[in-house]
Amino acid sequence: MKKSELKIIGLSYSQTQAGSYVLVLGERKGKLKLPIIIKPNDAQFIAMKMEGLKTPRPLTHELFKKITDNFNADLQQIYISNVLEGIFYAKLIFSNMVDEFEIECSVGDAICLALSYKSPIFCSKEVLKISGIEMDEDGTVSETQNETNHKERDYSGGVTVENLEKMLEKALQNEEYEIASQLRDRINELKNA
Repeated sequence: MKKSELKIIGLSYSQTQAGSYVLVLGERKGKLKLPIIIKPNDAQFIAMKMEGLKTPRPLTHELFKKITDNFNADLQQIYISNVLEGIFYAKLIFSNMVDEFEIECSVGDAICLALSYKSPIFCSKEVLKISGIEMDEDGTVSETQNETNHKERDYSGGVTVENLEKMLEKALQNEEYEIASQLRDRINELKNA
């Protein structure tokens, strides 16, 4: 099973699927980028982790980590193993110092947990070949990729004020006031910078 290690490149609001976000992962050693549509709650958690924001009480993914820590289970890595009809499949690979075991989950949950555990993110070479987009350093689709008829997209940015404002709106709708206050403070910091 050949795989590549990925890192988070950016997160933005999806222009094609209302209410969803695009998470862009990129090869640590390569030019391929992997855009994945994720749920708003996962995007909110990822954005908070990327921005270094903390909440007074643990969120679901942090709570899951606390529980597994009590059972001496550590997330060794997440593995994006397959893509079928645009849906990505991921596995959590845990170790309890005796056994290694896998749990299947959504890619959004897997990335959130990887951030909580500070675990590496891996992807099968086959998935990257099918769904990856080759990009230049400036975030534009490379000439060779354009020749394969992919739409030109710009994934060069991280979390923008616009994306944080949409997450703030969603947090207020869900009455998640602690998260909303953290997002509001970060938005103000970015606007005043």
